[in-house]
Amino acid sequence: MAFMDTENASSSSSSFPSSSSTPGWKYDVFLSFRGTDTRKNFTDHLYAALSQKGIFTFRDDEKLERGTFIAPELLSAIEDSRFAVVILSRDYASSSWCLIELAKIVECMEKKGLIVLPVFHYVDPSDVRNQRGAFAEAFVKHQERFKDKMEDVYTWRAALTQVASIAGWDLHDKHEAKVIEEMVRKILGKLNSTYSVIHKDLVGINSRMEEMVNLLAIGLNDVRFVGICGMGGMGKTTLARLIYKKLHYCFEGSSFLANVREESKKHGLVPLQKRLLADIFLEKNIDFLDVQWGINMIGKRLCHKRVLVILDDVDQLDQLEALVGERNWFGQGSRIIITTRYQHLLIRHEVVRVEIYKARKLNDDEALHFFSLKAFKKDYPLEGYEDLSQKVICYAQGLPLALEVLGRFLFRRSVDEWESALCRLKESPERQISDVLKITFDGLREREKNIFLDIACFFKGMEEDHVVNILQALYDKPKIDIVVLLEKSLITISFGKFWMHDLLQELGKEIVRCESPEEPGRRSRLWLTEDVIHVLKCNTGKEVVKSIFLDSPPRKEERLNAETFSKMKNLRLLKISNVHFPQGLKYLSSELRFIHWDGYPLESMPTSFEPEKLVELIMPCSLVKGLWKGIKSLERLKLIDLRDSWNLIETPDFTKVPSLEQLILQHCTRLSKIHESLGELKRLILLDLNGCKCLKSLPHKISLESLKVFILSGCSRLKTFPEIVGNMSCLLELYLDGTAIEELPLSVERLTGLIKLDLSGSAIREWSRTFPSNNLKILSLSGCEALLSKSSNRFFNFPLMPRRSTCPMGMLQRSLSGLCSLTQLDLSYCNLQAIPDVLGCLSSLTELYLMGNNFVGLPKSII
Repeated sequence: MAFMDTENASSSSSSFPSSSSTPGWKYDVFLSFRGTDTRKNFTDHLYAALSQKGIFTFRDDEKLERGTFIAPELLSAIEDSRFAVVILSRDYASSSWCLIELAKIVECMEKKGLIVLPVFHYVDPSDVRNQRGAFAEAFVKHQERFKDKMEDVYTWRAALTQVASIAGWDLHDKHEAKVIEEMVRKILGKLNSTYSVIHKDLVGINSRMEEMVNLLAIGLNDVRFVGICGMGGMGKTTLARLIYKKLHYCFEGSSFLANVREESKKHGLVPLQKRLLADIFLEKNIDFLDVQWGINMIGKRLCHKRVLVILDDVDQLDQLEALVGERNWFGQGSRIIITTRYQHLLIRHEVVRVEIYKARKLNDDEALHFFSLKAFKKDYPLEGYEDLSQKVICYAQGLPLALEVLGRFLFRRSVDEWESALCRLKESPERQISDVLKITFDGLREREKNIFLDIACFFKGMEEDHVVNILQALYDKPKIDIVVLLEKSLITISFGKFWMHDLLQELGKEIVRCESPEEPGRRSRLWLTEDVIHVLKCNTGKEVVKSIFLDSPPRKEERLNAETFSKMKNLRLLKISNVHFPQGLKYLSSELRFIHWDGYPLESMPTSFEPEKLVELIMPCSLVKGLWKGIKSLERLKLIDLRDSWNLIETPDFTKVPSLEQLILQHCTRLSKIHESLGELKRLILLDLNGCKCLKSLPHKISLESLKVFILSGCSRLKTFPEIVGNMSCLLELYLDGTAIEELPLSVERLTGLIKLDLSGSAIREWSRTFPSNNLKILSLSGCEALLSKSSNRFFNFPLMPRRSTCPMGMLQRSLSGLCSLTQLDLSYCNLQAIPDVLGCLSSLTELYLMGNNFVGLPKSII
């Protein structure tokens, strides 16, 4: 069987999967003995030897009141033990208590496979078996005392005969120390063989066990802390339990403290400290008053003892500080294992990163095997259930908890019931699963919860940088919150994108749905098409709505009531499309940070809209003619994207938009006027005017000191390039292809960082004498026939060019020779009659395009 967490007792009907032939037990050994005969000698020495080897042994407390009826806790301890060592001493049978124990031991031997190991403590085994001598005398007294309960006496006789018939250890003529050593070795051997059986029945556990054992490095004589971290339901507890069962005998003492989070919350830390000491020293009456006293006792009593301690499901640093605070609390060779959902706890407690094991989810093959064991009691799905099983595997995404819960729920159900259950899962997750996953969420700060819900509802799978920018607009400096979510395994960042387990995403969405199960307009976040349409059509939105994010637009254009926006005064994120407001739009929340409105249906933004907190405005294919009139203060606005907005005529005044980093106006085919303030945007990184075919002019001067990419491709009516004022060395890419620009100004010498220049299909006739060339790597002159016409007397006219050299080919030769960094050159469709010999001097060139020319040979230098 696969493994799963047991961090929440209510999450599963059993602790963790184990083989039916080897049920779990609480104690390794139960000692049955006559206290007056052996407690202070043989039994005491045997108990100490078992404890020293980490064999968890139950020995009844001599202070328990003896009477006719045995204490229930002793009978329970027998049931929960793997071995029973029966020390048959001279007066053993004289104790009805011992005989009741013995009868229970025989019962468990027959029904539960309890292994019984008898020790004949200086008595003849045949006397015990046949009840002679002292044993006969004892039963005579029992018959007199229990004459009304003779059935019990007969049961005791039979039990004694049966146990005495088992091969055991006879202390006659043997050293007790040797016998004890042999017994301990035998018990350890049987325990180890039992563990290996368990491992075979745990899907995927062997490789994980091996990784953990390697990390623990048992052979080294240091004190080592090792953490097992991961999201809830991943199998951390099960892995820790198996490690404990496999290795605890290697230590002088051991303790497994389960559910530390829950126990400390209910009862505090002192009971956990007491249990830790009681487990290791096997003392029941350890007592102290407060946590500090417990810290002192743990540090002093364990510092010379080689121990194995496992703290399961830790969620607070004070739990670690109270139970395993310092390495010097423990003797050399000790190992401390901590399971937690919070990786940073381990780091704060100086558990170095190389000693942290991240729990791995089951792969698809392991998941199918495990699920089949739960759902079909087989290693594979039943016929007719194969596809349905694969849907469950896809849903669970390797989470053992989900596979366990769903497998048990679907056991012996029909195909129709399976399909119904899977359909129901799409609406809401199983409670047993979500309860375990929600534990971590409940432990978050309020801001961390909000960011988790935002990612779950809107941002899963989106680019990290983009999401961080949005979150930065919503929450001041959210970096630490994101790190916390990463450390608590609630989110991941992979290949530059935000991700989370599907079940965690479902949990987040379910939390939001539960804010108002019946009315979406009372929820903080809306993402389902039907919910958004309902709210906007029925005017049910309230102030509680903070975000509307519609990734799947309605199939048909919806005519909605814009009045509902006037109620959503706290709206911060808005992403919708394919909607129409017949009465217009009079109000949008001033709290908006992010607007993504595909096909915005109106000619302008509402006049009352004061978007002082707006960071991104994305409205592709809109009907807008102008964004706003006059000057508006948008101090935080970083992105304007109006691509394919064919009605746009002019850009607004950018005077008070100082933070703008991207302006995308590509294919705004009616755009004819760019406001002069554009040239003063100091933080602008991308300016995209691709396809603005009605654009005739740009601001006369530009000082865009942060600009990296400038795209004027397809601006077929643009004839002049603006003067460059100040430092524009950041510009890396300049696209002038398809423009009507014939000449570049002398100020292009300021573009010293330019790497790519595209002049293909342009009207360029002259490249200024002072154009920088040292860094240029990509140059496209495709279709620039005007450059090679004889009327272009100053083509590529660098200072080194002789004034008398008016041959276009000669000028091309001389100009290209200065491009020492050029890696890609496109001279296609330039009507070249010959290929410039200078190409052979371009040592960095890797790509050369010459198609569509009239040359008949290649220069020798080309090699």
